[in-house]
Amino acid sequence: MASPAPQRRINSVAPIRICDNGGWTDTWFAEHGVIFNIGVYPYAEVQLEVFPRHQVEDRIVIRAENYGQKYAVRQLGGAWTQHPLLEAAIEYMRIPEELAIEVTIYCQAPAGCSTGTSAAVTVALIGALDALTPGRLTPNEVALTAQRIETEMLKQQCGIQDQLCSAYGGINYIEMFKYPHASVSQLQVANTIWWELERRLVLIFLGKSHSSSDVHQKVIAELEGAGPDCKKLADLRQTAPASRDAVYAGDFAALGRAMITNTEAQARLHPELVSREAWEIINIAREHDVLGWKVNGAGGDGGSLTLLTGPLSHAKRHLIQQIEQTNPLFQHIPVYLSRTGLRLWESP
Repeated sequence: MASPAPQRRINSVAPIRICDNGGWTDTWFAEHGVIFNIGVYPYAEVQLEVFPRHQVEDRIVIRAENYGQKYAVRQLGGAWTQHPLLEAAIEYMRIPEELAIEVTIYCQAPAGCSTGTSAAVTVALIGALDALTPGRLTPNEVALTAQRIETEMLKQQCGIQDQLCSAYGGINYIEMFKYPHASVSQLQVANTIWWELERRLVLIFLGKSHSSSDVHQKVIAELEGAGPDCKKLADLRQTAPASRDAVYAGDFAALGRAMITNTEAQARLHPELVSREAWEIINIAREHDVLGWKVNGAGGDGGSLTLLTGPLSHAKRHLIQQIEQTNPLFQHIPVYLSRTGLRLWESP
């Protein structure tokens, strides 16, 4: 028997995040912080097909396209089995009793890329589920909801910047005045600066997924004990305003210096936060006179780097070619700056 046609088809997308200068200061143990980051494609994509509950056998079906999985969620109430973040988000948003849904989730960025992919997926999913009920969450409310699901429902360590970047998009200067509350200022620059920054940015995936580790737990324990105004956090905080000012001025050399300063500050938190593979790419970047490099996210094993190249496009392409030839695991992921954050619409 043919499957019934959906009553509604809701689409949402949210950008991932790169170049998060000031990261680690958006956490509960930092208490206050400043972060600069950039929202980019590739997006996280969610499509929600909505059915009357009586027309389908399973009330909630998740299609995790990147993993080649499609499964029915038989039980919620904290019993999250295959993809806890997705299932917890669905539980939190409370689907109306008379409805059934099939959720398809996809992101072109590799899982564990340290570009806030899970936050982007959660923001896109919350946005789509929010369309099932009257009223709409603001971008800030979507970001706070996504962060709350990770920290309160899943009991994970989680900052606030990834969710805010996915919800707002663009180039952001985030001031966290008291965890988890923050203001977001989106940098408005001339198109020539925007396009030139977009042309110069390179995202390199190190070829294996990043995951939290003993190193991160050691760093958190040390920072928690040192207090919110310790020098290591202060060193990270200073890179965000330097990045903001550089972008406003169109000074790419200054932005590159802020990225390098941030990566060096990450390494002072713990040497293993800048991995051997990351240093391998940084050394290649130095040989090609790259202006800046930033280990994305918290750092550690796996993940990715953002590079800021010089003025010559052919030199950028040669750099990418050499990086990918150095190690078959290294992968260039094309990125484009996202002027908007969460986007939500319904198919006809």
